Amino acid sequence: QVQLVESGGGLVQAGGSLRLSCAASGRTFSNYVMGWFRQAPGTEREIVAAISGSGGRISYADSVKGRFTITRDNAKNTVYLQMNSLKPEDTAIYYCAASQAWRWNPNYDYWGQGTQVTVSS
Repeated sequence: QVQLVESGGGLVQAGGSLRLSCAASGRTFSNYVMGWFRQAPGTEREIVAAISGSGGRISYADSVKGRFTITRDNAKNTVYLQMNSLKPEDTAIYYCAASQAWRWNPNYDYWGQGTQVTVSS
């Protein structure tokens, strides 16, 4: 089992920044691919970014490329999502998730409870 706890969400004006954190406990953190997902009301959950266990492979959704940065600190069992130049359409609940294999879809093994990000115009 892997337990994931997100933090760092909140209300920000358009153009602002937030940094989300996801603290993991349980199994060996570096063995897992970590992903950030988001889900807005009435929409399907979509992947935003993913990072491999070593941090050597990173991918972003086109909608956030150049604005969001995913990083991880395996010594602290934590993955981060730095979000800059936020737009109202970034408003959603953001989830972190862990997978034992690289996946660019929501079929991850473990999920956090989510943190709300609201961007006002």
